[in-house]
Amino acid sequence: MQDTTFFDRLKTHAVAVETLLDTLLTADVREGEIARPDRLMAAMRHGVLNGGKRMRPALVVESATLFGGSADAALRVAAALECIHCYSLIHDDLPAMDDDDLRRGQPTVHKAFDEAAAILAGDSLLTFAFEIVASTDAGLEDAQKVALTLALARAAGLGGMAGGQALDLEAETRALDEIEITTMQAMKTGALIRFACEAGAIVAGASAEDRARMLRFGRIIGLAFQLRDDLLDLMSDSETLGKAAGKDAARGKGTLPSLKGIAWTEERLASLIAEAQDLLSVYGERAAMLGKLASYVATREN
Repeated sequence: MQDTTFFDRLKTHAVAVETLLDTLLTADVREGEIARPDRLMAAMRHGVLNGGKRMRPALVVESATLFGGSADAALRVAAALECIHCYSLIHDDLPAMDDDDLRRGQPTVHKAFDEAAAILAGDSLLTFAFEIVASTDAGLEDAQKVALTLALARAAGLGGMAGGQALDLEAETRALDEIEITTMQAMKTGALIRFACEAGAIVAGASAEDRARMLRFGRIIGLAFQLRDDLLDLMSDSETLGKAAGKDAARGKGTLPSLKGIAWTEERLASLIAEAQDLLSVYGERAAMLGKLASYVATREN
């Protein structure tokens, strides 16, 4: 039986962050800007305002809620994170990368517009994310902005998501072992999820101990998210996923399910979620929604 309360709350977070992004991604020129080209803005909006689970924003808001942080400030950080996540998807879909025509059941940005527009839309979303965090509208102290900017830059860049994508492309040309695959996945997928969990703690001014705990929680569910993604790529279909299925196997990419098998992957998923739940146990019922998010990561169908 579906937990309707959980899915209603997840939907509430998704609507809130989409509403904020819809407000931010407009033709209105901000102080310090010269102009906002219409076609570029349309490409950015196509890549961002196209549905999606918005799980990373939910993790930011719920982590901030756990420690009594400002919901408005958390939502701003969640919107910034979603800009970076969506930029990564736009660039991921390009012919030089994963070469996908479909994303969330719609044409990818380079198909709806062209490759140049997709590259520039991704570039613009990446930089726009840091504007959102730095803005006076963010409701954050300067020290929080510095901490969030540093953490987000490291999660998104060379030692995080972008570096992980580079390793993922290398995986098409040679076989990776278990450690190499785990490292690549911790960077490509896990880094932004870890940031989402730590960011809420930063917004709330939580202790160093709590920040470290949320980082560990994020690391665990980041790996679980990628394992579930890999299973779905093997076992699901394009209509359910809203993107091409079976592409990893077709391109010879190394994944843990392909290396260790489906049964091993399912057991590993279960152990990761148990570990994540154990980390949250110190917070009791206050962390119930985060616990449900962890379980959802391992059982989702798309």
